Amino acid sequence: MKKKILLVGPLLTRSGYGEQARFALRSLRSREDLFDIYIKPLSWGQTSWITESDDDRKWVDKAIEKTIGYMQAKGPFDISLQVTIPNEFQSYSHKDIGYTAGIETTQVAPVWTQKCNEMHSVIVVSDHSKNILEAASFHGQDETGNPVSLENTTKFSVVNYPVKSFDSLPDLELELEHDFNFLTVAQFGPRKNLPNTIKWFLQEFENEEVGLVIKSNIAKNCLMDRSTVFDNLKKIINESGVSSDRKCKIYLLHGNMTDEEMHALYVQDKIKAMVAIPHGEGFGLPIFEAAYSGLPIISVGWSGQCDFLYDEDRQAHFYDVAFDINKVPAEAVWKGVLEENSGWAYAREASAKEKMRECYNDITNNVPDSIALSSCDRAQVLSNTRTPESMYTQFIDCIIDKAEIDALASEAQGLLDDLDLL
Repeated sequence: MKKKILLVGPLLTRSGYGEQARFALRSLRSREDLFDIYIKPLSWGQTSWITESDDDRKWVDKAIEKTIGYMQAKGPFDISLQVTIPNEFQSYSHKDIGYTAGIETTQVAPVWTQKCNEMHSVIVVSDHSKNILEAASFHGQDETGNPVSLENTTKFSVVNYPVKSFDSLPDLELELEHDFNFLTVAQFGPRKNLPNTIKWFLQEFENEEVGLVIKSNIAKNCLMDRSTVFDNLKKIINESGVSSDRKCKIYLLHGNMTDEEMHALYVQDKIKAMVAIPHGEGFGLPIFEAAYSGLPIISVGWSGQCDFLYDEDRQAHFYDVAFDINKVPAEAVWKGVLEENSGWAYAREASAKEKMRECYNDITNNVPDSIALSSCDRAQVLSNTRTPESMYTQFIDCIIDKAEIDALASEAQGLLDDLDLL
């Protein structure tokens, strides 16, 4: 008999966790011989929902409808797979598996360790998350003053995202004035470090014909959101200290973009490199997409993006911005998620400007043996090693072990043999 598995997650939202949930679903559907799939969709913050209707969406809608009826009848599940932050992990079956983007700081909230320990196992998207979560411990007092000691007891596994390929990409009509443009893809918020990215670009290239394309929003891709983002952008530009008649340009891309449109952006002729200097990433999906699309990457060598920006020999395949680990700011503290005393990576201004300049010079001068010129080779390595098929297999191996797979296959063969006898 197939395993009845309940997938809980925001797979219909335009969010990082939404993409994570969709990858989980694609992995499960790659082995429909093993799983009878049920879906409980979640919302995710203020992010918008996917409205496109295609065959995959119709399949999901039918699975959701099936799940509602089954759960109302209190039907049991063999496995639950929960795509969310650990705070929201709960018991749905005798084998509950958490699947989280993990941690973007140096420290885990005690409740994360507690909730992870309640899971049969937990899957994360990067070695950074695995290392921080595995080492987590808490020694202190509860609300009544009694001593509390909490250590991790959960098995963690790492599965990166796969590359995506497309039969065709749309022709994006971007009205870019200059031939050389950096790209950054990030929401406005404390963690992504967009204000400094923009300010440092402006200051470094003030009098040069260079552009920075910003794909960004705050939450929902609505007109009010666009207005707020535009106001934020104008404030950053005004406070950068550059002259109003500067030669460098800033472009804002706001609104929903399909996967095909995003990948068309990465390979657009006038987009030459990605600059991404966040304080921390669970994985850094847009950076990964840019990397396997062949764009040179300017980033910090800390947190989730290290899984693909470095190779297995710890050789860097990006323009490595120097950084310091400092406390997260008070406005970013989120009780139970972002701890007050945890740390982020803070890019150094001089180094960020230096690496943007180095990347620009390498590309414009076609410098031999440069990181920029080797970016296509690195893209090919990522495409070869992180195929959908291989990543689906890795993911399934974290859900059900070989002994269970063999038992299911033997059972299925037994049923076929019985049918032959009939």
